[in-house]
Amino acid sequence: MEGLYVLGAIVLLVIIFAKMALVIIPQSETKIIERLGRYHATLNPGINLIIPFIDRAKSIVVLQRGRYTYSDTIDLREQVYDFDRQNVITKDNIQMEINALLYFQIVDPFKAVYEISNLPNAIEKLTQTTLRNIIGELELDQTLTSRDTINTKLRAVLDDATDKWGVKVNRVELQDIIPPASVLNAMEKQMQAERNKRAAILTSEGNKQSQILQSEGEKAATINRAEAAKQQEILHAEGEAQARIRKAEAEAKAIELVTEAVGKTTNPANYLLAQKYITMMEELAQNNQTKTVYLPFEATNVMGSIAGIKELFKSE
Repeated sequence: MEGLYVLGAIVLLVIIFAKMALVIIPQSETKIIERLGRYHATLNPGINLIIPFIDRAKSIVVLQRGRYTYSDTIDLREQVYDFDRQNVITKDNIQMEINALLYFQIVDPFKAVYEISNLPNAIEKLTQTTLRNIIGELELDQTLTSRDTINTKLRAVLDDATDKWGVKVNRVELQDIIPPASVLNAMEKQMQAERNKRAAILTSEGNKQSQILQSEGEKAATINRAEAAKQQEILHAEGEAQARIRKAEAEAKAIELVTEAVGKTTNPANYLLAQKYITMMEELAQNNQTKTVYLPFEATNVMGSIAGIKELFKSE
């Protein structure tokens, strides 16, 4: 019976020893193994064998839920640290609060364990001091409008400084940049003033364009009226010219007919002149206001023409 107890105890010790000797590492994780206090190996994902009580995993400080704790497992995946807000001062002596996000990855577990005692705290302090230095070189307006520049500078400095710790800084992002309330109030007033200025400029530009268009419309209307008057004058002149031509043609035709009627012995012009003279005398005789009649010096010739025409009619 005692032999069975001893055998059972031995089997139990073997199982416990085998369990302690067999280490399973998940993917994207690793452990640093020390043998009798000295570095021995870095375990790879999968099944690994160690010597219990002689080999042990080296602990490392990790940040979990905002608290620093110890763990013998090293996470090789990309991690993110959300740092608390910190006070920084710009080049123009404006104090503001900034908090940052840091994305990093452990690429050399040996350095992360043996080159730095508290890796998360070291990264946080380095980020804070570097951020203060970068912001101290910029003025307020540059700080608010140059996030990409700040992120790039901060990542470059952190990546270079953490290289000896076996850490790769992949990305840095500024979450919030909070100036003092007085500065925010002044910025709001400035923004409102800029908006009012842009509104006034747009209004004046609109009025200017409206006046330009109105003047161009009046100019076009004046030109159109002048062109219309010009065309009217031209058409009127052409009409008078055509009327005179037609009148001249009619008078020429009348002279021709008179010539045929009175014959070639009598001048047709004298006949027409005498006829108009007789018509004029009739109009003068019918006018009661006319007391004096002026006869031209050549009236004797006209009378002679009338007499000639009279004799012509008698002979016929």
